[in-house]
Amino acid sequence: MSAVEPSLGRQIKGPSAVGTDPRRFWHLTRALAVTEFKLRFFGSVLGYAWQVMRPLMLFGVLYVLFTQVVKIGGDVPMYGVALLLGLVLYTFLSEASGSAVTSIVDRENLVRKIEFPRLAVPLSVVLTALFNLGLNLGVVAVFLLASGGSVRWSWLELIPLVGLLAVLASGLAMLLSALYVRARDLKPIWDVVLQILFYGSPIFYAIETVQESAPDWVAKALMLNPFAAILQQARHAVVSPEYETAASAIGGTWRLLAPLAVIAVVAAVGYLVFRRAAPRLAEDL
Repeated sequence: MSAVEPSLGRQIKGPSAVGTDPRRFWHLTRALAVTEFKLRFFGSVLGYAWQVMRPLMLFGVLYVLFTQVVKIGGDVPMYGVALLLGLVLYTFLSEASGSAVTSIVDRENLVRKIEFPRLAVPLSVVLTALFNLGLNLGVVAVFLLASGGSVRWSWLELIPLVGLLAVLASGLAMLLSALYVRARDLKPIWDVVLQILFYGSPIFYAIETVQESAPDWVAKALMLNPFAAILQQARHAVVSPEYETAASAIGGTWRLLAPLAVIAVVAAVGYLVFRRAAPRLAEDL
């Protein structure tokens, strides 16, 4: 007779990424984001004003550099407002993804001791960055109106554009936070990638300037970057219709499927990687 192998019982799975209650998941994500948003400026004399001053100080330096020293923004319509909008959108993507890289490790005590939907941690970082983006976009609106701009219905395009940027940031946040638990070299690597993204996107220069000074394919290649496409359309919708639409800059509406596909792939891969890693996060820390 063959020996009967002892039963080890039902396999116990670790905490999942989202959990079984979507409402609990959302409330937890919002609570973490609101708490982080409030604690970030706790004890500061200027409080939330720091969140507005940071992009404004960078904007001031770059504006003087590129209008008085290098003078690349002379022929660009409402260059100052376009530059500020680019800085504000980039700051959101940089803050959301950069802070999310270490978010699981930063909350190690929470992850080890409490069972909750793990995905709430990186997504709360993105939500906090969205709060900051809302404050900064208010500053952009003030500068735009002070520069002679006017409120237009096309401003409503900013809602889906910010939505797409948030999806991209969320995908990166999920992917990077899950990978960083086992690969701690990811943080400095991502910092370098963000710098490349900054100079490789039309933030302090206009895509129209690239079209005039470089081969036609260069501008179209730059627009394959989803952040660049979102920024270009935002400038057209919010700053001035003199800026080309993203479809025109990339060479046709159908070509916008490429940056949209990048966003979809990043979001899907980020979610799948995080969902697979979620049950083992506490053990891997």
